[in-house]
Formats: sequence, C-alpha cells, structure tokens
Amino acid sequence: MGNKKDQILEAWADRSLLSNPTYKATIDDVIHELNEGKIRVAEPIDASTTGEWQVNEWVKKAILLYFVSQTMKPEEVGIFSFNDKIPLKTDFATKGVRVVPPATVRHGAYLAPGAILMPSYVNIGAYVGERTMVDTWATVGSCAQIGSDVHLSGGVGIGGVLEPPQAVPVIIEDGAFIGSRCIVVEGARIGAKAVLGAGVTITGSSKVIDVTGEKPVEYKGYVPANSVVIPGSYTKEFAAGSYQVPCALIIGQRKASTDLKTSLNDALRENNVAV
Repeated sequence: MGNKKDQILEAWADRSLLSNPTYKATIDDVIHELNEGKIRVAEPIDASTTGEWQVNEWVKKAILLYFVSQTMKPEEVGIFSFNDKIPLKTDFATKGVRVVPPATVRHGAYLAPGAILMPSYVNIGAYVGERTMVDTWATVGSCAQIGSDVHLSGGVGIGGVLEPPQAVPVIIEDGAFIGSRCIVVEGARIGAKAVLGAGVTITGSSKVIDVTGEKPVEYKGYVPANSVVIPGSYTKEFAAGSYQVPCALIIGQRKASTDLKTSLNDALRENNVAV
C-alpha cells in the first residue's frame, strides 16, 4: 500500500503523471479497494479507548485524481440513462446488500453485508457499515463514514466532505439513529448509539448543548455517544438586536432497553422527541 500512496502523492504534486498508465492504474486500484472496503477515507484510532478518527488524506487525493483522469461516458440502466465520469456500483447480490430501485450508488463507495438501501443515494468514497438502513430519499455524501446498525431515516442528508483533502468527513458511529429530515454536514460527528430527533441540523461548527444537568455543557459539531438530541435555539446578540440562532439540545440518554432498532421509538417517546 505504501507504494500506491507514494504514487498518489506524486501524481497529486505533478498532474502530468496522470498520462502515465502506471499512475492511472494505481488510481484505479485505490478506487477499487475503496469500493471493496479494503481501505477507507477515514478510520477509528482505537475507538474503544480514544474514540478518535484519522483521515487518510492520500485516499481523498486519489478520489480527486480519479475525477480528473476519468472521461464522460453514457450508461444505460433499464429505463434510466446517465452520462457521468464515475460508473455505478454493481454486484449487490453477491455482496449481500439489498438495494431497492431506484437507489443509486457510485463506484468507489462501500456497502457492507446486510446494508439496506431504500430509494437513496450514496456517493464515492462513502462507507456504509453492516446492517445499516439508508431510508427513502436519504443521501450519503462523498467520503461519509456510516457505522454498523445505523438507521438513516427518510430524507436525511449526510454531507460530503471531499475538499480540502485533510478535512474530516462526516462520521456517524455504530448504532446511531438519525431521525427524518436531519442534516449532518461539514465533518460533524455523531457518537455511537446517539439518537437525533426529526429535523436536527449538525454542522462542524454547530453548538450542541447538553441541558440534562444543572449547568449546560457545550460541544462543537459533536454529539456524544448515547445522547438523545432535539432541535433547539439560543439567544445571540447582533448589532440589530437579540435573535434566536439554531443549535441542538441533548435532553437525555439512550437506555440499554432501547438498544434494539424496534424499540427506538420508545427512547424518543421517553424524551418527548419526534421521529
């Protein structure tokens, strides 16, 4: 892998190398390994202890070089017609993935066995873990990292973070439940088994405020594990006066009794949260 990484970095620094078949083949190999889940754009660093993630910047650079090196090609899929640089992902049956028409997945995205895609969209570089549900009209942006046993409800928007290459992608950790029409973008991170009620927006700079204790505890673009979150607002002073600015509020903790997806509605009801 080291040699591939070196070649990607060389081509990144000198685009004339893209005309060299060896470098072109290396870029294609990296995208294929992304497609098969053998490498990832980002991965946890001993998540059991630190919970931190590292970005494989060179892999993101390979994706950007792939766009540059590819040419536009028409593609016919049943009654649908496309014209794009990136081919569509195929071979779902042998991978043990359920894909409901007209869900669309780009080559270079990984879907783990047991993943279910209702009519939705998954972009290149994304990683979708085992048994995760991507519900109707949900979108998983480029390089987003979605864990196992996650539920992305209808209309959820998971943003893509491809540039700059060093930027952290959106991360949704194992077991999280993302409610209808939630938006998670700009490298925001949702901790394991967290529950976001309908309409929550989390950006990389969003205030996430834990209001369960005597004093508020504030996070930035991060929802801790097992948190139950709803949309909220706080007062901010402007030259023209005081106005309400959106934020997210942690109003409770997900209990062990609500670990099963089938009982998540109970977790939401316990905290008066809409799905």
